[in-house]
Amino acid sequence: QVRLEESGGASVQSGGSLRLSCVVTGHTDMYSMGWFRQRRGKEREGVAAITSDGITKYADSVKGRFTISQDNAKNTLYLRMNSLKPEDTAMYYCAAGATTYWSSLLSLTGYGYWGQGTQVTVSS
Repeated sequence: QVRLEESGGASVQSGGSLRLSCVVTGHTDMYSMGWFRQRRGKEREGVAAITSDGITKYADSVKGRFTISQDNAKNTLYLRMNSLKPEDTAMYYCAAGATTYWSSLLSLTGYGYWGQGTQVTVSS
């Protein structure tokens, strides 16, 4: 059984930074891990992903500002978010999945396990 629990969401001003954490329980050694977000009135979208080999992929909208990483010893996935913008306001979700294809790393269909989400609000 895989369980994911996010934390770290908060309200910040534009230009600020946050680090989201996702504690992972269960066997996910060979899984890819991802961060997704859902803005109000929008579909859930992939933000960043990392494979079990450490390969990372980012959405164009966050490249250069967000960094995904994982600490296997702590079973924790992170998303460091810098230079936050109001359009980054969303519920952020952690996900785990068996996908290893580059084309599907930021696709919802590549992930079968999801956390409950943590809210990030960026004010201008």
